Amino acid sequence: MEGLQRCRYWFNGVSLFFHPLRLVLLILVCFGNVGAAFYNLTTIPFDQGYIPLFGDGNLVRSPDGKGVRLLLDRFTGSGFISSNLYNHGFFSANIKLPSDYTAGICVAFYTSNADVFEKSHDELDIEFLGNTEGKPWRFQTNLYGNGSTNRGREERYRLWFDPTKDFHRYSILWTPEKIIFYVDEVPIREVVRNEEMGADYPSKPMSLYTTIWDASSWATSGGKYKVNYKYAPFVAEFKDLALDGCPADPIQQIPPAEACAEHYTHLATQDYSVISPQRRAAMNRFRQRYMYYSYCYDSLRYPVPPPECVTVPAEKARFKDTGRLKFGGSHKRQSKRKSHKRNRAVPNSDNAADI
Repeated sequence: MEGLQRCRYWFNGVSLFFHPLRLVLLILVCFGNVGAAFYNLTTIPFDQGYIPLFGDGNLVRSPDGKGVRLLLDRFTGSGFISSNLYNHGFFSANIKLPSDYTAGICVAFYTSNADVFEKSHDELDIEFLGNTEGKPWRFQTNLYGNGSTNRGREERYRLWFDPTKDFHRYSILWTPEKIIFYVDEVPIREVVRNEEMGADYPSKPMSLYTTIWDASSWATSGGKYKVNYKYAPFVAEFKDLALDGCPADPIQQIPPAEACAEHYTHLATQDYSVISPQRRAAMNRFRQRYMYYSYCYDSLRYPVPPPECVTVPAEKARFKDTGRLKFGGSHKRQSKRKSHKRNRAVPNSDNAADI
């Protein structure tokens, strides 16, 4: 039923008007095999898999216990964490982001083990980076392995919908062989493990984290626009939480491959573990239309691309040597970049056309 309702919403909305990418995505989700498994995910109540992390007063459980609201005000942000650490898994939630003026805000959905492995932590990020009123949210994916924080692997994007108007599902698949980031049922990024990555591929047990916090120093246009608490409280909503992982003790003596072998097989047989030709077509269209930064094409940072990078000639031609789009595609009237910010800074960019 959720899938039919979402399809009906898209068909009736203005967002499809003369937009070929949205039409392709809609056909794949509604009539193809892209979304079937996602509409049948096993979800769990909040208290069954998660505990508050910080800002308890700003964490509000839903009446049915299946969701939670995270608030940011001038006193504190808030967040929650999974009750267990996991050796690989599928982590997913329906999320609705704050609206209006959201500059400087970071809403993060990510896995990490920094509290256990302080100097050699692993991390997989989906970070939503707010914006000034009237401009769309932007977001990035990133990954670190074995404390490789000096080798950020950011990709940054816009969306083909307004994430403040309705819930949309965001997911991270992490297996011993690959990582896939999803928006709804569309894969937006795939990282395939290879020997050259070595310990840069996340491999230690991780917890799932979800937070909202003040990231004024970097989140919006490299820190140009700060959080304005006149618009507080900022509210991010989460529901339909799915967590399919192999619980693990980070200091256990049993090798992860042995302890979680059965679960690895289970993950590999799930629909979301395979990027079908239809899904890959949707992913390519998303990346062509909405990705505006890729570290793989940023030769200023990486004269030699990191080993997991797969060069796509069409992408390389668009991003040239900086990894950033300056013109063309849906990114019109883009501001010039004055300086190269640190790894987690977000390049200037304008409204996404057609939203």
